[in-house]
Amino acid sequence: MGYQAKKERYDNMVYNRTGRSGLKLPLLSLGLWHNFGSNGDYENMKEMCFTAFDQGITHFDLANNYGPEPGSAERNFGRILKEEMHAYRDEIIVSTKAGYDMWEGPYGNFGSRKYLLASLDQSLKRMGLEYVDIFYHHRMDPETPLEETMGALDSAVKSGKALYVGLSNYDGETLKKATVILMELKCPFIINQNCYSIFNRTIEHNGLKKAAAEEGKGVIAFSPLAQGLLTDRYLDGIPADSRICTDGRFLHKEQVEEKLAQIRALNEIARQRGQSLAQMALSWVLKDNEITSVLIGASKPSQILDNCGIINNTYFSEEELKKIDEIVL
Repeated sequence: MGYQAKKERYDNMVYNRTGRSGLKLPLLSLGLWHNFGSNGDYENMKEMCFTAFDQGITHFDLANNYGPEPGSAERNFGRILKEEMHAYRDEIIVSTKAGYDMWEGPYGNFGSRKYLLASLDQSLKRMGLEYVDIFYHHRMDPETPLEETMGALDSAVKSGKALYVGLSNYDGETLKKATVILMELKCPFIINQNCYSIFNRTIEHNGLKKAAAEEGKGVIAFSPLAQGLLTDRYLDGIPADSRICTDGRFLHKEQVEEKLAQIRALNEIARQRGQSLAQMALSWVLKDNEITSVLIGASKPSQILDNCGIINNTYFSEEELKKIDEIVL
């Protein structure tokens, strides 16, 4: 007997409507950026997916280049879906993206029609799927006409290979231009994926957060824990098994040392709220109901369970928000 999901999996999770669309996403979504590549433990990957789904986390987020090696996260997730979770496919939202370097030559990145549609075909093959629920353009392309990129996203939907489309790492001005094009094409553009955390508030400054609200589009936040800075991981030094020591691509020792006083001060506010620092950081992203869902990354199932502790605990008093801003800004 393979994996059987818990019957009570939907009892506690909160689901938010994605902008003005009919699609609802869980408050927490599972991102497969890290720990699902060729260097990960497959049994642990399975347990993380099972744990997430058992908690009502129905959305699994990938990209063509997630690994390492590029493509390996999609292959591993596709295997889990096929061998263990295929009975629940209609209860699951699968998203993937294309936009960053994926293969050699001039057609392996950015936003051309050639690249985006070829990449989607490759992603579907790796995951063993007929369609993805959301297909994103992963980053703005200064050289390709926006009409071409948006037209490719529209073709993905009209071909039946994606149900909805999204944009990732766009700013507010470009989002508005894309919205006009996609509306004319009658393409179901519903969501933006951007970095957002207590430490990274770019979407508040580049107009993305405001534009998404005005246009009725959802926002899903990635890196809400600032690559682990907003956790208790580094309060007492850098562990030997931390991402800094084992990977080093996204977080460095100097960044921890620079932020340590702020991290400890934020941890004290979290303690007073009865939350871990990670829980408070996730709650902060969701505090004003303008973010549809927050992407969590995990290296083990227990972290997913801990993150689920924020459900129904995303309220902040004005005093708490002011203290957080005084520490960080």
